[in-house]
Amino acid sequence: MIYARVSSKEQEKEGFSIPAQLNLLKEYAAANGLAVLQEYVDIETAKQAGRTAFGEMVAYLKAHPSIRVMLVEKTDRLYRNLKDWVTVDELDVEMHFAKEGVVLSRESRSSEKFMHGIKVLMAKNYIDNLSEETRKGMTEKAAQGFWPSNAPLGYRNVTREDGRKTIEPDEGAAPIIRKMFEWYAWGDLSTQEVTKKARAAGLVFRKSGGRIPKSTVAAILRNRIYTGRFDWDGKTYEGRYEAIVPTERWERVQDVMDGRNARGAKKGKRDFAFSGLVACHACGCAVVGEIKKERYVYYHCTGYADKCQGRPADCRRRYVREEALELQFTELLGRLRFDDEVLEWVRDALHASHADERREHDEAIRRLEAQAKRLSDRIHAMYVDKLDGLVDTAFFEQMSNQWREEQQRCQREIERHRSADKSYLSEGVALLELARDAQRLFAKQEPRDKRRLLNFLLSNCTWHDGAVVATFREPFGMLAETILEMRDEGSLAGAAEPVSEKWLPEQAP
Repeated sequence: MIYARVSSKEQEKEGFSIPAQLNLLKEYAAANGLAVLQEYVDIETAKQAGRTAFGEMVAYLKAHPSIRVMLVEKTDRLYRNLKDWVTVDELDVEMHFAKEGVVLSRESRSSEKFMHGIKVLMAKNYIDNLSEETRKGMTEKAAQGFWPSNAPLGYRNVTREDGRKTIEPDEGAAPIIRKMFEWYAWGDLSTQEVTKKARAAGLVFRKSGGRIPKSTVAAILRNRIYTGRFDWDGKTYEGRYEAIVPTERWERVQDVMDGRNARGAKKGKRDFAFSGLVACHACGCAVVGEIKKERYVYYHCTGYADKCQGRPADCRRRYVREEALELQFTELLGRLRFDDEVLEWVRDALHASHADERREHDEAIRRLEAQAKRLSDRIHAMYVDKLDGLVDTAFFEQMSNQWREEQQRCQREIERHRSADKSYLSEGVALLELARDAQRLFAKQEPRDKRRLLNFLLSNCTWHDGAVVATFREPFGMLAETILEMRDEGSLAGAAEPVSEKWLPEQAP
């Protein structure tokens, strides 16, 4: 079967991307003696799982176990997220990536599977970079005083006459929000009581019409946005929209909430390297650190869960020294070590895979530049019509403002693509270098940095009978598995062949 994908309607309208993929894959099938039984096409991003045709294809493969060959143009056409990668891998299909000249199956070499995993991660990283650039645009909008996201309860999104998008008070919900702050500011009502009064006044979710829970009321009472100022990405901005609540009343509400929360506040504790990172295998509770004899650090299960009680060997009574945990984590990270030759090979492969990615960047930039030029031509043509008296000044101002706003969006998109393109390779190589040097870095870091590094590389860490059991996040799991496999092969054969030579692509005869 064949799978093809483009990311947007705009690419579909170009009229070349989907047909080009289908033609390439059909020619590939004919050249390799493969019959095409099904074609699946998606016109949507692969950033997240849940594409329509992709889901239909997966269902078809599950229902027809005799069909086990899939043809795709290249890796990022099939998936740009790790969940879809796992889904396809579990189908046990033979995947042909025509443009990359790669065929993957259960029998493929570990190095080929690892390289494919790196490509999937880089495809995801590319999307993440685009998302980061989008967040930068939203931060710029926030700095100008415009709320850059969906309006919170009590406000609604609107477009001003000049084409700028902002928020304004919702006639139905804003008066109730205002009353909620008045009720709570007196200090004699709980958030649960305020919730009941707000429900009785008719406050519901804007889209679903469902009644609001206590947690939403608490979040509203904490949200500065109702004062005409708002918090975005760690900073507070002066908003260019109408306030619902006076600043003094909002501050009074914060004092009341802080005063109540302070009653149950706990004294801070020392930052232990592995607290919160490891769970007890027996009961699932967190394993935390504790100082014994004012100098030794031991870890034990918190034993908060009821299922810890009454066990023959209560897991709360089992302790492990911090040095023992650190030694085991150090050994785990040692599975990621590989030499410079392997790193150079993977770096070259990334450069090769980036060529297609770069062409897509350039195509997107050309489309956006052409769209910006068309908008500029429209503004110029309408200006001439205004001078000739064919359109009035008010209509010209309205349309030209909209088109200039669209031009600015195009320019932001262009900058977003350029920024993401620059970081694609550098971040990919940096990721591999981090994996290779993880063991050495771990030994030198402070407790907080040790925990951050382990969280980045490992998942599902548990403590079982004094031993740490953990899973590497992908593609580090593939890297560890490949290195282990190559080392085992070398020891079984009794050969002195370096691991790196087994990694490198097979030479043509």
